[in-house]
Order: sequence, then C-alpha cells, then structure tokens
Amino acid sequence: MSRSAIKKWSLDLNVKDSDVGVPETKLPLPLGMKRVAKIESQLTTSASKSNSQSELSAKEKQRAAAIIKKKSSAAMGLATSPAKSVLMQSFMMYMTGSNLNMMSISVTSMSILNPLKAILGINKQFAKFEDASGKVELQMPKLIFTLLNLVWLAVGLYKMSKMRLLPTTSADWSGRIVWKELMESTSIPPM
Repeated sequence: MSRSAIKKWSLDLNVKDSDVGVPETKLPLPLGMKRVAKIESQLTTSASKSNSQSELSAKEKQRAAAIIKKKSSAAMGLATSPAKSVLMQSFMMYMTGSNLNMMSISVTSMSILNPLKAILGINKQFAKFEDASGKVELQMPKLIFTLLNLVWLAVGLYKMSKMRLLPTTSADWSGRIVWKELMESTSIPPM
C-alpha cells in the first residue's frame, strides 16, 4: 500500500487552533444545564468569598495532620527495618557454619557491630522525622528500633558462643584459676 492511500483513509482527530469550527468553550450548554451552571457559579463565588479563610485553615490543618501521619508511619517503618536484617543475617550465619573461617568471622562480626552502631546513632537516624511542634511521636519507634537491634546483637553473640569465640564455659576461665599448693607430703618416695 502506498503512503497516499494511507493518508487518504486516515483522519487526524486532534483539534487544533487553526481548525475551522466552533471552539469547545463557545458551545452552548445542553437543555436544562444553563440554570445548573448559573447556580454552580453563584455557589462557588459566594463560598469562595465567605469561607476562603476557614477553608484555607482547614486545608492547612488537614495537610499538617497528613504530614504528621506520614512521618509517624515512616518512623515506624524505620523502626521495624532491623527485623529484616535479623532474618537475613541469621540465614547468612546459618549458611557459614560454626567453623572458624574468614566468611563466618566477618558475618558474625558484622552482626555484632551493625546493631551497636545503629543503637548509638539512633537520634541521628530519627532526626528527619522530628517535628518542630513535637507532634510526631518518636518514643515508641525508637524503643522498637532499639529492641530489634538488641535481638540482632543477641543472635550475633549466640553465633559467637557456638563458634567458641566467647568465654561461656568453665574451661575458658581455667587460666585464671589459682591452684592450691598441697600442704601434705607422703613418706613414700616417688619412683
């Protein structure tokens, strides 16, 4: 098929300013809609004049409440983020085994250092959610964040104890035991 045949049967339905015809704004309203349009225009002009101040303040209050709600939900999302790390690190520690090698030591040390860093930097992490008016509640998200990081730390310490890197048995402390010197001696000579 040639290009002239395609153009012959195709139509461009986009309205342009240069097209001949009546623009949409000058079309007459359908029957019965003139009165409705007139009432709508009167209501919008009178409502906008009388209630402009109250609507703005109500809209501002709604917007502020929405911002506070979003900040609270984002803070709770940050507070529960260590739970995802706990599961991932637990799986990684399971896969590395209890033998001492470079991978298991690095994974275990990261599972101890990362929660400590997170707990020490808790105010820095939650600073973006603080509100000047103090309406955003951050105590509960901070508490949840701290507890989940402590769980993560406990998992790392458990793994270290299973790798025998923590002194958890009495044999680990045998170097500090003071041995008693015997006060008695026997009359039988040693052979």
